[in-house]
Amino acid sequence: MSLIGNIIWIIFGGLLSFLGYLWGGLILCCTIIGIPWGLQAIKIGIATLAPFGKSVHSNGASIPILSFLLNVIWIIFAGLWIALTHLLFGILLSITIIGIPFGLQHFKLMRLSLYPFGYDLM
Repeated sequence: MSLIGNIIWIIFGGLLSFLGYLWGGLILCCTIIGIPWGLQAIKIGIATLAPFGKSVHSNGASIPILSFLLNVIWIIFAGLWIALTHLLFGILLSITIIGIPFGLQHFKLMRLSLYPFGYDLM
């Protein structure tokens, strides 16, 4: 079922979302100071490409205070707007019965896009 969901997801916007995250991440990686955020944007883009069958988990490999500071900077400059976009699409898709699984994927991606440091989609 995850394969079918991911194929439909890719056809109806997942590929465009992936390309947007990838482009933003590559632009951020062009600057030395933007590399950590660029890598997280690319990570979210990869998660956006096939979100069905995965869940958000703490990776436990980071320094908590550093992750917190990087997440605060991310939320101020990009994370809040990205999370609100996922929230809006999640609500719109959840209006219909057919769109509920896709809306739930947007809610899952909203959590990852709000706090990308210290979390992974597995």
